[in-house]
Amino acid sequence: MDQDMVVQARVRLLSANRRVVRGGEGLWIYRLLTQVEPEIYGSKLAYVLVEASASPLVRELPEQRLALLEEAVEVAKALGAANPYRAKMLTRALAARQRELEGRPAERPASGDGGEHRTVLRSPDSSATPSAAGRQARRP
Repeated sequence: MDQDMVVQARVRLLSANRRVVRGGEGLWIYRLLTQVEPEIYGSKLAYVLVEASASPLVRELPEQRLALLEEAVEVAKALGAANPYRAKMLTRALAARQRELEGRPAERPASGDGGEHRTVLRSPDSSATPSAAGRQARRP
């Protein structure tokens, strides 16, 4: 693991000044930090993955929506039984995956930060930063 990337992810997380960093940046941060400290960042990664699956950027890409949800389920399952967020995140990820498999629309999570919503689809070990090209204004 590249320690410079870990430090960069932590700096971005701290500079975001929010409880959960969303969109492409959140995916990048939490995917990277979950590799280092899965019990701390895994639940937030699962949350952001489920949220990303409802993004307008993947509306017409069912395989990618399902891939995001499969990753969310795996991340939530990997959390330890003592993790206070495991049950909630696993239930949420499994329900979203089931909705996707049944062809029902995803539920849009409520968000109070009013920030941008970016979705970047890449493997968890990718070290590339999210591009500005994937920016999409969040729907109210």
